[in-house]
Amino acid sequence: MNHHSHHETHMHRDSPADVLDLDAEVHRGYLASLVEWIADRSAPRVIVDVGAGTGTGTCVLAERFPEAELIAVDRSPQMLARVRDIAGQYGFQDRVRTLEADLDAGWPDVESADLVWAALSLHHVRNPNVFLQQLHDSLKPGALLVVVEMESQPRFLPDDIGIGTQGLEARAHTLAAERGWNNHPDWSDDLERAGFDVEAVRRTEIDLDGNTTTARTYARTVLGKLREGLGNSLSADDLDTLDRLCADHGLDSLSTRTDLRVRGNRTAWAARKLDRGVK
Repeated sequence: MNHHSHHETHMHRDSPADVLDLDAEVHRGYLASLVEWIADRSAPRVIVDVGAGTGTGTCVLAERFPEAELIAVDRSPQMLARVRDIAGQYGFQDRVRTLEADLDAGWPDVESADLVWAALSLHHVRNPNVFLQQLHDSLKPGALLVVVEMESQPRFLPDDIGIGTQGLEARAHTLAAERGWNNHPDWSDDLERAGFDVEAVRRTEIDLDGNTTTARTYARTVLGKLREGLGNSLSADDLDTLDRLCADHGLDSLSTRTDLRVRGNRTAWAARKLDRGVK
């Protein structure tokens, strides 16, 4: 891929951890409401955060469930270092511990949890059906599993942005979907096959103000990564438009536009391991 735009250096500085942090900060209200939804169903003493990333979810759970011990599981030692840092900043270091584990190798050897939280992580597991079965078998009856997924890349722009050809973001998202980016199944059948009882499915439409500093940075990061990942498939006109949007300065830059929204849909499944013999 031949990237020559002047924003390239900036975009390549954005690590996966930075993107996760931006996503979590922008969607903090959604995350808080989701944890309240969980609190109506569980009063956990042991919580396992599967694919914990940078630990934002871990800390929101620790804040909402002050009596709980939390185990943050991730295969990246760098991510787990971020978890420990943020837990220390919030004063949760005595209740949060980390475990480095590759979920493709199976459910790790941790004590049975009352709540397992898998936010934007299950679709990364190579064989989710095997993983879910192992997870189910490791849990004690009554334990709750919460799976959260986004349905597609987040959207930020109106169809007509005043430059380039209308519908840029829709075209980019179609290409991303064809490549399997953020595609995930409806996990209901998979959860039930593993033995879980799906108690509820919560689909939330996200529509937030995109004209904050954090939201602008988030939009620029996501669109920049779309530009990097789809550069060979987008037209020259679309690539030029993305370069202008992701530039540090300029009338068309995301840093100065006033028409940004953060839009998308997220789905959460609450699934419980029933007592043996309960249908």
